[in-house]
Amino acid sequence: KKTKGDPKTGQEEESHTCCGCRFPLLFALLQLALGISVTVLGFLMAGISSSLLVRDTPYWAGIIVCVVSLVGLVMLCISYQPDEKTCVQFTVKLMYFLLSALALVACVLAVAFAAHHYLQMTKFTCDTILESCQCKLDTADPLGRTFIYQDAADCGNLTSMLNLYLLLQMVLNLIAALVCLSACFVMWKHRYQVFYVGVRFYPLTATEGQQQKV
Repeated sequence: KKTKGDPKTGQEEESHTCCGCRFPLLFALLQLALGISVTVLGFLMAGISSSLLVRDTPYWAGIIVCVVSLVGLVMLCISYQPDEKTCVQFTVKLMYFLLSALALVACVLAVAFAAHHYLQMTKFTCDTILESCQCKLDTADPLGRTFIYQDAADCGNLTSMLNLYLLLQMVLNLIAALVCLSACFVMWKHRYQVFYVGVRFYPLTATEGQQQKV
């Protein structure tokens, strides 16, 4: 048993006390801010043209990041119990870890889709036809694919705004992915013993030492 004067016990209690100041509060607030930004920007992109695909307006990635941040804030409200004596505490921590991993994948996909669309936009040749913007990669190819953006009376304005939004989506989702990755790493590194279920080795070592002395 650990006594009150045990320095190891004091360090653990101090670390958990300080833990609430920087983790998961810092990551949760960053995720909330980034998630809201990505979601709002995604809906703004959807308002530019009704023909944009869901993958090109990654508000879904922002919503996932927002949910992760809310779970992190809920984890702050749960009082710390050593050795996971409460099922709720373990469930919330595990949920936060898994949702952070899911948000990481979603943000990486959003970056990939935005980068692909942005590269296509740089090669487009667009013309305004019947209040729609029709773009082609190769105007010399009569069988080339035509990309149509509905509800766009000005192709120049649409392409410039869409390029800006795509760049912002790439930057925001990349930062959100790095934050989620950092959250998973810190959770795994500093809370690894929380997820371990089994016999701890240091009590067994101490018992063997006492038997050898006897």
